[in-house]
Amino acid sequence: MKVALVQDWFVVNGGAEKVVKEIIELYPDCDVFSLVDFLNDKDREFILKGKKAKTSFIQKMPFSKKLYRNYLPLFPKAIESLDFTKYDLIISSSYAVAKGIKKNKNQIHICYCHSPIRYAWDLEDEYFKKTPFLKRIIIKRVLNYIRKWDVKTSERVDLFIANSNYIAERIKRIYNRDAVVIYPPIDTVNFKPNKEKDNYYFTSNRMVSYKKTDLIVRAFNQLPHLKLIVSG
Repeated sequence: MKVALVQDWFVVNGGAEKVVKEIIELYPDCDVFSLVDFLNDKDREFILKGKKAKTSFIQKMPFSKKLYRNYLPLFPKAIESLDFTKYDLIISSSYAVAKGIKKNKNQIHICYCHSPIRYAWDLEDEYFKKTPFLKRIIIKRVLNYIRKWDVKTSERVDLFIANSNYIAERIKRIYNRDAVVIYPPIDTVNFKPNKEKDNYYFTSNRMVSYKKTDLIVRAFNQLPHLKLIVSG
């Protein structure tokens, strides 16, 4: 069985990339695809076992290494341009447009969905609240197009896997599709219960606006008797 694995982009070693790492452990001979691939050598070896992704035309666009997100209007066309015709099974690790790949009726497409596109559906204001007014008008038009494309291409997926019950609910609400919940991989060997408990709260995530780390910190500033540890 010929297997292809596709993720939106490979730029850093984050949570979605660790899921990809585990999928490659299951299918070591799979070919990898992405809109862009700018991993450094260390992350490439850890995530992709040294593989290089077959990328879209955005890889060669000007300043794409740092500004690839600015090519959002081209993402649908770019992901659809990738050629999966010789594969039996296609697995997408998707939090943006990876699930929108094209396939034929003889192929199976399984999507591990980290989330429907956050900035297109639930978090538009969070992502673009500091964007200049005229640019926001353009962005709203682009996101309207992205939303229509996103719903339409959800029909190309044979099976949705969600990383939580919350995401499964979002998949149902936005795509009207059911999803099987399989939680992301956790390296439990490195985490053991401490019998001597300290009295503190702990938060760990990427330092991006929609994670609301700043709100958590401000809340604890109003609760000086409670201790907060922030990691990310």
